[in-house]
Amino acid sequence: MSIHILIDGYNLIRQSKALSRIDSQDITQGRQALIDRLAAYRRIKSHRVTVVFDGVRAPELAPLRDQVKGVRIVFSRGGELADGVLVRMARQDREQAMVVTSDQAVARAAAACGAAVIDSQEFESRMALASAMEDIEGPADEAPGRRVSTRKKGEGRRLPKRLRQQAMRARKL
Repeated sequence: MSIHILIDGYNLIRQSKALSRIDSQDITQGRQALIDRLAAYRRIKSHRVTVVFDGVRAPELAPLRDQVKGVRIVFSRGGELADGVLVRMARQDREQAMVVTSDQAVARAAAACGAAVIDSQEFESRMALASAMEDIEGPADEAPGRRVSTRKKGEGRRLPKRLRQQAMRARKL
């Protein structure tokens, strides 16, 4: 059972110090920086990730739905807020959904549907941790030269407990 992470895009950007700095200079670069971080997170944690933005601030001629670097991007339709789209998607996925938002109304509505809810700043911490793990492990494209496993090879040397007990009884006689 796969988790579907639903992200309140502008909420996460505005809650993040680094992303909000980029966003204040150029909203498109702010969105792209978030998508890049989500793509890095997705490489480590292979969950489905959808980020929802208000369509009012959508780029000219942008499709309402798109996918970039494995991250699904959704813009709300005209007259609709991203909050409504998030709640509707959470209602569809129920227990498989995890909604990322600091908006209390959206969080309550998503939780009422059975979805898990995580605060934007907490999720940003998780993205940073995943990014650090990716830096330590190296790019996901490289195949490791050697796999280390703790799996035992060959038959066990010890007899089953029942046979050991029989052998003990036989020795006592």
